[in-house]
Amino acid sequence: MRPPTSVREFEAAARARLDPAHYDYFAGGAGDEVTLRANEAAFGRLALLPRVLGGAEKPELGVTLLGDRAAAPVLVAPTAFHRLAHPEGEKATARAAAAAETIMIVSMAATVAVADVAAAAPGARLWFQLYVQPDPAFTELLVRRAEDAGCGALVVTADSPVRGRRDRDERHGFHDLPAGLCCANMRDGTGRVRPIEFSPAISWEHVDRLRDMTSLPIVLKGVLHPADARRALGHGVSALIVSNHGGRQLDTVPAAVEALPDVVEAVAGTVPVLLDGGVRRGTDVLKALALGASAVAVGRPVVWGLAADGERGVRRVLDLLRTEVEEALALCGARSVHDLGADLVRRPC
Repeated sequence: MRPPTSVREFEAAARARLDPAHYDYFAGGAGDEVTLRANEAAFGRLALLPRVLGGAEKPELGVTLLGDRAAAPVLVAPTAFHRLAHPEGEKATARAAAAAETIMIVSMAATVAVADVAAAAPGARLWFQLYVQPDPAFTELLVRRAEDAGCGALVVTADSPVRGRRDRDERHGFHDLPAGLCCANMRDGTGRVRPIEFSPAISWEHVDRLRDMTSLPIVLKGVLHPADARRALGHGVSALIVSNHGGRQLDTVPAAVEALPDVVEAVAGTVPVLLDGGVRRGTDVLKALALGASAVAVGRPVVWGLAADGERGVRRVLDLLRTEVEEALALCGARSVHDLGADLVRRPC
């Protein structure tokens, strides 16, 4: 059987191998999944208007974000429970990300502890995603673990004061990990695994506390409103990720790429802005970059690669996207991912 040749084919291969409840956990969204569908559909409504005769033999793809270099502007987004997809879980994902020379954002809900992820992939560029916990001391313990593992940034998820309701999980009754798996980062000092807690009380004050707690750059993930983007600048945030949590939290919010231009305009180049949500092709990456993103992060495509073929599957997904970005860049007449402007994209009337 030939290997998958696109992200969508990897999803089909993953679905054939995964337990239906686990596939739906990864694939599903909140409510009626309006936003889940919109994230991908919005890219399809954007048209590329290429230039010709750009004259670049080999376009430049590399980006540097908060001091970490990525060979292409495609990062691994934080996604939970990789060992549901493959026995090696986040270890395999990290090795593939390191081989692809990109940044992996390790989820706080990983099934492998961040220290073990780092040990499995020496030299990997890792950032750590954090849900601020109601217990400040435990939040600080998580931050210290990320620092000790050599993570280059703290990615604070801001769009989850409560857990979004996902009908697919309810239908399967999927609420707990199978025996033998746990959220490995959530072990406390006694070895007990704590549940991840969400708090409606999370506020800008918590961002300030984190800023005082660590010297790591803070990346705020889940920003859609330009007013929040502007406010983040006053709280010491080093970068933003425009994201609607992959359509898994509040349904009917805008597609991530639709919210991107207003956020980019709000920060006016003072901090990098990344995009997470709906990227399935290299042309999607170019559209996001042209609208002002410094890079994109992909979540589900990585999980599909992992489920289909472990580390090799993740590497293949990342390589496919990188190749598609390079080809699209050349076809758009651009010499570098840094040369793209909004004139490359035509929005629907």
